[in-house]
Amino acid sequence: MNLLLDWHDFIYFALPTVAICALGAYLGFKEKFAPAITVTVLALIVFGVYIAGMWHSLERPPMRTMGETRLWYSFFVIIAGLIVYSRWRYRWILGFSTILSTVFICINIFKPEIHSKTMMPALESPFFVPHVISYMFAYGMLGAALLLAIYMLYKKEDKDPHRLYVTDNLVYTGTGFLIVGLLLGAIWAKQAWGTYWGWDPKETWAAITMAAYMLYIHHRRFHPKRFKQSAIILIVSFLFLQMCWYGVNFLPSAADSIHMYSN
Repeated sequence: MNLLLDWHDFIYFALPTVAICALGAYLGFKEKFAPAITVTVLALIVFGVYIAGMWHSLERPPMRTMGETRLWYSFFVIIAGLIVYSRWRYRWILGFSTILSTVFICINIFKPEIHSKTMMPALESPFFVPHVISYMFAYGMLGAALLLAIYMLYKKEDKDPHRLYVTDNLVYTGTGFLIVGLLLGAIWAKQAWGTYWGWDPKETWAAITMAAYMLYIHHRRFHPKRFKQSAIILIVSFLFLQMCWYGVNFLPSAADSIHMYSN
């Protein structure tokens, strides 16, 4: 099968993905465990087919532009929700992950950021794909942790040890993948630019983001009963994460950044 897809085909996969995810979220809310899992997996397959088709047609990983990385975030945030629902059966988590994924899918529908097939030499590295995937998976897990923390603050259930445990595990997993992505990026940078770390704007915000999540872990370890303060740290950390991901592109210093690959 010669699967060649581009941004013009995106809507034909994106809308079914959102619809199927919404059905899975509804089934999850109704505590229909097996059907909810099955339907959500089907949504991932539909979206995964599109990503695979883009990869094939571009003749490179669809990870170069912000629009392409949003594809992976939309994909992995659904996976994060599915993992949480499968493990702890929170009936609302599939709905939250569907909403978050849909936001980024809609951004891509209205602003796909179409670019050519060509890939700059610095990106032609064996570390590029695992580096980006590690970060996107981390973003998905940390996004799910944020949603859970906000839910607990809203419901004022900050003393529920089970929900605290789940939030902490999501942060531990997400931070672990951030570290893996950071290390892979450092090795890649050494090969491409001759240095492991250059305090580029994106690298600087990556360090700030990592420190913020480490602060959350530290605070939870030594102040386990002060979840409200921990939740605030988690929210700020996620804002730093957004700055690291795409906010740096709007800084004046971004023009000279080695991480600007769009042109």
